[in-house]
Amino acid sequence: MNILGISSYYHDSAAALLRSGEIIAAAQEERFTRKKHDAGFPSNAARYCLQEAGVDVGSLDSIVFYDKPILKFERLLDTYLSYAPRGFKSFVTALPVWLKEKLYLKRTLQKELAALMSCKEADLPPILFAEHHESHAASAFYPSPFENAAVLCLDGVGEWATTSAWMGQGAELKPLWQLDFPHSLGLLYSAFTYYLGFKVNSGEYKLMGLAPYGKPVHAQLIRDNLLDLKDDGSFRLNLDYFDYCTGLQMTNQKFADLFGAPPRDPESVPTQRDMDLAASIQVVTEEVVLKLARQLRKETGADYLCMAGGVALNCVANGRLLREGIFKDIWIQPAAGDAGGALGAAYAAYHTYRKQERVYVPGGDRMQGSLLGPRYAEQDIVATLDKLGARYVVQEADALYDVVAGLLAEENVVGWFQNRMEFGPRALGARSILADPRSSAMQSQLNLKIKFRESFRPFAPAVKEEAVGQYFHLDRPSPYMLLVAQVHDTIRHEPNESLQGLEQLYQTRSSIPAVTHVDYSARVQTVNERSNPEFYRLLSAFERKTGCPVLVNTSFNVRGEPIVGSPEDAFRCFMGTDMDYLVLGNVLLRKADQVDLKIVPRTGALALD
Repeated sequence: MNILGISSYYHDSAAALLRSGEIIAAAQEERFTRKKHDAGFPSNAARYCLQEAGVDVGSLDSIVFYDKPILKFERLLDTYLSYAPRGFKSFVTALPVWLKEKLYLKRTLQKELAALMSCKEADLPPILFAEHHESHAASAFYPSPFENAAVLCLDGVGEWATTSAWMGQGAELKPLWQLDFPHSLGLLYSAFTYYLGFKVNSGEYKLMGLAPYGKPVHAQLIRDNLLDLKDDGSFRLNLDYFDYCTGLQMTNQKFADLFGAPPRDPESVPTQRDMDLAASIQVVTEEVVLKLARQLRKETGADYLCMAGGVALNCVANGRLLREGIFKDIWIQPAAGDAGGALGAAYAAYHTYRKQERVYVPGGDRMQGSLLGPRYAEQDIVATLDKLGARYVVQEADALYDVVAGLLAEENVVGWFQNRMEFGPRALGARSILADPRSSAMQSQLNLKIKFRESFRPFAPAVKEEAVGQYFHLDRPSPYMLLVAQVHDTIRHEPNESLQGLEQLYQTRSSIPAVTHVDYSARVQTVNERSNPEFYRLLSAFERKTGCPVLVNTSFNVRGEPIVGSPEDAFRCFMGTDMDYLVLGNVLLRKADQVDLKIVPRTGALALD
C-alpha cells in the first residue's frame, strides 16, 4: 500500500511516501527550489518520493494533505468577527489568497498532482485531509520506538488547536484534549522572536541560542502580564499585548511599553536587556512544557512521551523535560514542524483511515536516522564537478576517512556531503559542515567566515553514541540533535565570572570549547554505525588521530539559504565561503586548488575566469 503525504501553502512544504507502514522517502521542497521555508506545492519533493519508491499514479493508493483548510478558514472568519472592525486590514490581506487557492485546495491539489504525474485528474487516487495536530501526533507516535505512549503537540496554530494531547496504543491514536487559538505557547515564543529582531517561523532557534547569555529577570513580568498559567499546564494569553489576531505584527505598542523599548532593529547587536528577555521567555516556555507533561503523565499513566509541532524543536526545553524524569523516556519527531506533517498525514491515513496494524520494533525508531532524501552516485558527482570545471581527487573509500580526519585535526573546515539527505531542519552528518571541537577559535570562525551569521550562535557536537556519557551529562542516545545536555564536569574549565553578555564568547569553557555554550550546555547528536555508517567511520578516524570522538556539526548552508541538496548546491556553497575542503562521497576538493574558478552572487551562476 503506497500513500503520499503532502504539506504545503503555509511554510516548509514537504512530501513523504509510506509503503505498508515503512518510510520510503521524505523531503522538503526548499532543498530543491533553494527558497528557504518554501511554502509552494512540493512538486519537486513529491516527484523525488515517487521516483525513489518506483511509484506511478496507478500504484498510489491515497494522497493525504496535512490539515483541513476549511477549518482554518472558519478560524479566520471567527477571529475577524470577534475583533471587528480592528482585524479588517489583516482579514483583507489574507482573503485574496484564500479565495484564489486555499479555500478550494482539493481542486488545486488535483491540478498540481495531475500535472506532476502526467495523468488526468480522474485517474488520481482519493485525496484525504488529516487535521493539522492529528498529522503532528501521527508523525510523533507511529515511527517512535514505543508501543504505547502519551503524545504532546505544541505549535503556533493548526486549524484551531495550538496545544493537543493524545494517547497512542498500538495502531490507535486517541485525542484527549486541546487548547485553541489564540492562546498559543508557540505564538507567545514567536512574539518574543519578533520583538527581539528575529524572523518569525525561522528565528526562534536564534532566540533560544541567545537566552544563555542573559538572566531570566523578566520572567515574573511575563507571568504577571502576558500569561495566565494553571497548575495543569492550561494557559491563556493576555491578548491586549499582542497584535497577531487583528494586525500584521506579533506584538503591539502596549507590549513594547511593558518592556520599555520598541522592537530591536534586526541589524543591531543584541544588548544585555535583549539577552535577559530571551532568557526570561525561555524559562517561562520550559515551565509551561513541564506542567503540561506532568498533567499528561497524571492523566494517562504512560511511561513514555512523544512530541511534535514547532515548539518540540526547542531542544533546551526538551533536555530539561528529560532531566526532570516525568517520563522514563521521550522521543521527538526530527521533522517536528510543518514539514513533518506530510509524514504524519501519510501515517494517519495508513492507520486511521486504512485501519492497518502498526509494526512495532522495540529499541529503535522507524525514521532511519531521518536520512530519507536523495542520494547521489559517484558518477553523478563527478559529472557535476566536471561540468563546473572543478579540480578534485577521487579517494579510495578506505583511505578517505583517515585523510579527512587528518584535515579536521589540523583545524580545517570541511563540507561533508554523504548518504541520503536529511529530512527535517537539522544536518545530521549527511549535509554538514564539520570542524575540530577542540579549537577555541572555531565557533567565531564558523559563524563569521563560513555561515555569515550572528557571532553568538552556538554549534552542536556530534559524538559517537557509546562515548556520549564521557563528554556530556546524557545517559541515552540523541540521534536527531533535539536534546540539550550539560558538558561533563570532567572536561570543564572555570570561566571568568566578570565577563558579561557577548564577552562570554571569548573564553574557553571546556576541552571541546567550539561546542560548549556559555552555560556549559550543548545540543548533542549521537551517531551510531547502523543509521549513519559514513559519519560514524569519520568520527572513529578522528578519534584515532586525536583521542576525541567528537566533531563540530553544523548545517551545510549559509545564512538565509536552505541546507544544500545536490552536489552543485554543495560546491556553490563551498566556493562562496571560507571552507577549506569539500567531500562529496569519495571525492575530495581543496579550496586552494580552485584557482581558476570564481563564483558570482550565490543565487547566480558559476563562471570561469
